[in-house]
Amino acid sequence: MSLSLPPRKSSPPKKVSRTELDDSLVLVKDLKEILRRSNQDREKISELLSFLGYALRSLSNLNQFLELIPLIACRVTDSDGGALILFKSSGQMSLESLHCPDNGAHGMQSQQVRYAIERAIQQVFSGSTTALDELVSRYLGADVHLFGTSILVKNAVRGRLYIFSRKTDYPWDDTKRKLMRLVADQTAVGLENNELAAELIKKERQDRELEIGAEIQRQLLPRNCPVIQGIEIAARCLTASRVGGDYYDFIPIQKGERWSFVVGDVMGKGVPAGLIMTMTRGMLRAEVLNSHSPSKILEHLNEVMYDDLEKSHRFVTMFYSEYDPKTQILSFSNAAHTPALLWRSQTRTVHALDTVGALIGLEVGSKFEERSVHLQPNDVVIYYTDGFTEAANDKGDRFDEENLRQALDYACQHCIPESSEINHPQAILDYIFKQVQDFIGEGHSHSDDMTLVVLKCQNKQLAN
Repeated sequence: MSLSLPPRKSSPPKKVSRTELDDSLVLVKDLKEILRRSNQDREKISELLSFLGYALRSLSNLNQFLELIPLIACRVTDSDGGALILFKSSGQMSLESLHCPDNGAHGMQSQQVRYAIERAIQQVFSGSTTALDELVSRYLGADVHLFGTSILVKNAVRGRLYIFSRKTDYPWDDTKRKLMRLVADQTAVGLENNELAAELIKKERQDRELEIGAEIQRQLLPRNCPVIQGIEIAARCLTASRVGGDYYDFIPIQKGERWSFVVGDVMGKGVPAGLIMTMTRGMLRAEVLNSHSPSKILEHLNEVMYDDLEKSHRFVTMFYSEYDPKTQILSFSNAAHTPALLWRSQTRTVHALDTVGALIGLEVGSKFEERSVHLQPNDVVIYYTDGFTEAANDKGDRFDEENLRQALDYACQHCIPESSEINHPQAILDYIFKQVQDFIGEGHSHSDDMTLVVLKCQNKQLAN
């Protein structure tokens, strides 16, 4: 047995009154107007933020860019005004820029707002943003709505951005909060870019100064080795940085009747060491003109340089010698420098040339010993700084004096110049530098200044 349902009757359409129709049309019209205004607001905000980004890229003056910040913050949040406060490295605060039209809504006056903010800044000693917010809000008045966000540069608070309004129905929502945060972030980018630009300018200026210092130092070191009867010479100075503290010199005495050979090392590196090296050179050359013995020259140099070295907390080591081409006598005195090394051609042995003496600048009245040695045909003498013996490889091992002695012994016996353009001392010098570089490893640079001077007695001249 089947059950059939009666047919469903369609109800007649409900009649809409004229009043309801008019209300619907008004609602649709209002909705369209709201959407239109919303679209206009979004376009306005987009244009303002785009303009701020353009200003960030284009304005070379940071102050001009910062002047725009309160204005943009005010426009994108539809508030009455804005203010930017920056924190200095000393902890002090300053009102960087303010936007508050005197004829703005609800009668807010720029001068009154400025006075209120500056008064609040003067009373904040702890640098607390919370305390700053409370004081600014208090001095602006209870009828002013204040909203702020921090300017963060590398996670450090560098300022505070405010907007304010006296509109009783002013809506502060997530959208406005995000827009204000965007403006604050752009401000932070501007501050950081300015700091990076300032650091770059400072570095470029320092680089120029270092280059000038390096050029002056290069001019002070001998450009070429002198031509001296009976000996051949080669020399090289490699600085760890552009300006170094190593020093070597060849100084003629009595118009070349004798010659001074000297190598020195200022403790430390860089510009301070380079300046002391320059001072040392000038004072030493003045002392050499007095024709004193090597030991007396070091004693006098210590006396005249002591005060300046004590103030700079630096010392100078120096090996000073004088050579007489007629007698082949080398007289020397050492101020705590690495001893010169003498390779005797007859015995093929290496000997240290050293005397007792303190650092120059260590104490007043220091005395220095003096010795002399007679050089034989084909003998070789090297003067060097501790950049050679202190050179280290990646294991921490150092190229000590024993390795240097072995390199010198081998070079004197086996390093024959391959070209007439270089002499035997130059071949010895090149070999020793290569041995040190091989020791510390390819691709590694020396950490200290390295200076080497090589003297070789000529067989022909000494035989005469």
